[in-house]
Amino acid sequence: MSDITLYTHPYSRGRIARWMLEEVGVPYTVEVKEWAAMKAPEYLAINPMGKVPALTHGNLIVTEVAAICAYLADQFPEKGLAPAPGSPERGSYYRWLFFVAGPLEMATTAKAYDWRIDADNVTAVGCGYHADTVNTLESALKQSPYLCGDTFTTADLLAGSYIGWEMMQKNLEERPVFKDYVQRVESRPAARRANELDDALLEEPALNRPPKTG
Repeated sequence: MSDITLYTHPYSRGRIARWMLEEVGVPYTVEVKEWAAMKAPEYLAINPMGKVPALTHGNLIVTEVAAICAYLADQFPEKGLAPAPGSPERGSYYRWLFFVAGPLEMATTAKAYDWRIDADNVTAVGCGYHADTVNTLESALKQSPYLCGDTFTTADLLAGSYIGWEMMQKNLEERPVFKDYVQRVESRPAARRANELDDALLEEPALNRPPKTG
């Protein structure tokens, strides 16, 4: 029996963690959590935020999708999903992991909800102006096929997932470099397997869509 369990919902960032698990290629179990169940005491003991995804590996609990992905890459280094520690590429890898989880998510969320970012507060906002975040990402992806050069890493899995979703939600412009990048990373066999598994869950009649608020 697997000692890795993913707590997820197919209408969540858990799809990204599922893709990472498929890239790693080790056995794992899945517990689909309905929205109300995420606030139940037994799940709050795993993630006090009451959100998915969360991952348990034996007695260890890891939450936050970027942390889950980075953790799995380090736990299974033979899969080649992260540059070697101490290498120059490792610095770029960290840079883009945190860029996606920080400025990119903040910028696209601000756009989605029309949050005010202007000259009065831009220096205090982690993402700066939305255009600065988007242009920085575009510039990086024009330099090489992947964020750390010629090799796919976990940073690309995370970035590709976010870029694809945010373009679909109209929070990120459909620039050619973004579209090419998403097509490239999502054509990986592990990405296709993960999508098939999560799409199959969507067909279950009892599965609830995410609430509009809260």
